[in-house]
Amino acid sequence: MKAVWDAGPGAGADQGLTAGEVVEAVARVQNWHPRTIKTLLNRLVQKKAVDVRVEGRRYLYRARFPRDAALRRESRSFLSRVFGGAVAPAVVHLLEQSDLKLTPQEIEQLRQILESGEEKRDKATRRQGDKGTG
Repeated sequence: MKAVWDAGPGAGADQGLTAGEVVEAVARVQNWHPRTIKTLLNRLVQKKAVDVRVEGRRYLYRARFPRDAALRRESRSFLSRVFGGAVAPAVVHLLEQSDLKLTPQEIEQLRQILESGEEKRDKATRRQGDKGTG
């Protein structure tokens, strides 16, 4: 999928990539046989993650949805399956089990995200509390 997304709009592949172009892009980062890549591509078509359009003898492949939409859906699925949908235990687990240390910039980014989420919850709570008071 990454190869198809990376060659998306603006990369000259608005119409899609040929199977050969996908094989070439994947071969740059994976040592896979071209037949393996084409099999994976066909499975992505069957799963409706990738569209295929036939133009003469060429098959053109294009992602059906943007990367961020796929990431959001898969993240929700993972959280639901592994952590019962709870975000905090997932974040804590990932931070505790990771061999990597967060940089000061990453810590600040997390702090900002947490604080903005807190502000949203506070506003929602105030709105709920305001109902029926007039």
